[in-house]
Amino acid sequence: MARTADKTDIPNRLTEAGYTLFNQLGYNATGIQQITDKAGVPKGSFYNHFDSKEAFAAQIIRNYGAWVDRAWDTAMRDAPPEPTAAMRHLFGSFIQHHEQSGLQGCLVGNFAAEMAESSTSCRTVLCSVMVGWRERLAALIEQAQQQGLVRTDLPPATLSGFFWDAWEGAVLRMKVEHSTQPLKDVVDLMLDKFFKP
Repeated sequence: MARTADKTDIPNRLTEAGYTLFNQLGYNATGIQQITDKAGVPKGSFYNHFDSKEAFAAQIIRNYGAWVDRAWDTAMRDAPPEPTAAMRHLFGSFIQHHEQSGLQGCLVGNFAAEMAESSTSCRTVLCSVMVGWRERLAALIEQAQQQGLVRTDLPPATLSGFFWDAWEGAVLRMKVEHSTQPLKDVVDLMLDKFFKP
C-alpha cells in the first residue's frame, strides 16, 4: 500500500469507503477491516485518524451534511427567483440525485433509524444536520409567505419540519418501492395542496 505525503489522503479514503459501505450494508454490518480494505489502507491506520468506529460514523454524517449543503447551494444557483418554484427546483434536483445514485436513500435517515438510540454522539450530529436543513427550508418558506404564496397560519419552522418529516418518510418508501414517485408526490402535495394559502 502506497504511502502519501498528503495528511488528508488516508482519512478521506477511509470516509469515502465508509460512506459507501454504510450506505450499502448499514453501520452495524460494516466492520473496520472492510472499511480499511475498501480504502486500501492498513487496518492500524484507522485508529491514527479516528478514535472509534462511532467517531468515524459521526464524521461521515458531518461530511454528508456538508455535501447536501453544497448540493443545495448548487441547485439554488439555477433556481427560479420565486420561492415556491425554487423549492420545487431544489427538491427536483434531490430527486434526480436519488434516481442517478440507485435509490440508496438518505444517509442521515438511514443512520437515524439504525443508530439514534445506541449512539449519543451520532444522534447529536444527526440532530445538528437535520436542524440545519429545516432552517434552510424555513427561510424559503418565510419568503414565500411574505409573497402570499404559502399559508401563514403556521410558522415557517413548523411547515419546514412537516415537509422534512414527510420527505424522509417518502425516502424510506422510495427504497422499499424502488421508485422516486413517493418523493415526487410529497413535493406536489406540499407545494400544491398543504402549503397553499
